[in-house]
Amino acid sequence: MNPSLSTPAAPPDVMSSTPLLVAAARRQACKRAPVWIMRQAGRYLPEYRAVRETVSFMGLCKTPELAAEVTIQPVDRLGVDAAILFSDILIPLEAMGLEVEFTERGPRLPAPVRDRAAIDRLVVPDPAEKMPFVAAAIRIIVERLAGRVPVIGFAGAPFTLACYAVDGGGSKDFARTRAMMHSAPADFAALLDRLADTVAASLEAQVDAGVGLVQIFDSWGGNLSEGQWRTFALPATAKIVSRLQARGVPVTLYLGGGPHLIDAMADTGADVLGLDWRVDLETVLDRLGDRVTVQGNLDPTLLYAPPARIREEVARIARGVAQRPHIWNLGHGILPDVPVEHAQAFVRACQEIQA
Repeated sequence: MNPSLSTPAAPPDVMSSTPLLVAAARRQACKRAPVWIMRQAGRYLPEYRAVRETVSFMGLCKTPELAAEVTIQPVDRLGVDAAILFSDILIPLEAMGLEVEFTERGPRLPAPVRDRAAIDRLVVPDPAEKMPFVAAAIRIIVERLAGRVPVIGFAGAPFTLACYAVDGGGSKDFARTRAMMHSAPADFAALLDRLADTVAASLEAQVDAGVGLVQIFDSWGGNLSEGQWRTFALPATAKIVSRLQARGVPVTLYLGGGPHLIDAMADTGADVLGLDWRVDLETVLDRLGDRVTVQGNLDPTLLYAPPARIREEVARIARGVAQRPHIWNLGHGILPDVPVEHAQAFVRACQEIQA
């Protein structure tokens, strides 16, 4: 690592012993809004690329020492207010009994779930037995960070996982998944419920290992109408939220491309709503008040702009959300060829603009 580019990690909230991010998620008074970046452990970091040269993507996910190393890299390099576990949302599908392949074109499931028999064959796995490397990585991360920043656990939302399971990989519209939803609604609801149990168990194991809060990624939920999302996705997602909150940790729900679903997202009971760049934060805050903390939502492509322009946009957003519960983040994951210096400029702007 180049020390000249390093920024020390931010301290916990001085107003309490609660880490800044956890306090913000709970809508407690904070000296400033915290900041972290989705996919912050990734290819834009040269130290991450160096690790990836030695191991496959899934090998990295399943090797606790290496997963811990890349999880901590952006904390050291950027000074973000949290570390998010390096893993993948499809790992629970593999643990349920589905074969998952990672290709140059993205994930592929050779035997997708297309009928009730296939749904019934899916197991709700014991995370300690089927995914022990996840908890092992978290324990290493927590020990090495020693309280500098909290660790975020995560998982895919039931609908998003169903999209991969049914369509057999990535898609523009996940037509096969939506077709099952319409043609066999009871079966589709059963699939989502089984996925909810699996995700909840996975996240509970992450909490037991030491994460301080969790995020649920519903990356493809925006493909549904509000009525469809409320009928199918909301009950399964709310089930997860309830189980995690019973463990005493805040829950963030991130949904890509779904500005029409804001009220439905809030109805899951999530503590934080993660929003993409197509959503106006002021509008959401005006609509929901202090019911939730909002997270986001800088356009990820803005990080290609000069640092001065990045700071201008941060200042604009800050004026709109002043004195209201907010967590800084991008509206999606950081892109792999963003200059490290620009990511650092974003983090510094977020931390200084309200200081």
